[in-house]
Amino acid sequence: MDINEHCVVALTWVLQDTLGEELDVLHEPAEFLVGGDDLLARIEQALQGHGPGAELALHLEPEEAFGDYDEKLLFLEPRAAFAPGIEEGMLIEAASLPADLATRLPAEHLYTVAQIYPEHVVLDGNHPLAGMALRIRLKVHAVRAASAEETERRSAGTGFFKLQD
Repeated sequence: MDINEHCVVALTWVLQDTLGEELDVLHEPAEFLVGGDDLLARIEQALQGHGPGAELALHLEPEEAFGDYDEKLLFLEPRAAFAPGIEEGMLIEAASLPADLATRLPAEHLYTVAQIYPEHVVLDGNHPLAGMALRIRLKVHAVRAASAEETERRSAGTGFFKLQD
């Protein structure tokens, strides 16, 4: 079976920045729904018509990947609003933010604790790979028809670096 809209594809990959530094390696095949919410549109387009054993190398500009970095998604918040165990690099869902912050900050983002100062915390609502051009080498291991449940859910259960809903 060749890859088309609404099928499930099992992939492995090596993701790098444009300098060749590895950002992620998926060694074991994981399943993704083509035509759903699992993969970036540019990757889905490139996979169309390929079958098991295919290997592709793609260059993704920021707008084809996770968008440009948006400084408007940086928020300086009072340190006292956070639990004592907060650490740089932690990911916080908007719904898990303290109530006063959750009502002020965009709810559709996942926030990274970018920096911690004695009086303030910097939250970053950008995807960690926003603003980056990427290179990805993909290998197709299997292709199958999507189940009705996967099609309805728009996912095979795995997302491509989708930290946000």
